[in-house]
Amino acid sequence: MEKINFRSRVMKYAHQLAKSTKNSWKICLLKAWELYRLAKKMRQGIVKFAFQKVDGSIRYANGTLYNFPAGTSVNGKKMTKPSYKTFAYFDVDKGEMRCFKIENLVTVY
Repeated sequence: MEKINFRSRVMKYAHQLAKSTKNSWKICLLKAWELYRLAKKMRQGIVKFAFQKVDGSIRYANGTLYNFPAGTSVNGKKMTKPSYKTFAYFDVDKGEMRCFKIENLVTVY
């Protein structure tokens, strides 16, 4: 498996956001960088953030990616390769893997 550099990951997020939201490229790129910084913080520890759930309500979560290399098993569920439509993380409060649509990220605290 080849390692994807950070610029490539940001661009893939931005293209997916542009396709799904029809927002301007500038807005999509800003959101893509925010997602990248969220993942980077999560690889170092627990991060509090908020996103909009499918039903429209706002979910405040404490998540991490610390000590979760790709392909490891969490509670019997195997992590898959990264998707650029969703953002997967380990929910510290619930004790399991969760994900949200990338366009639904509200803020990072």
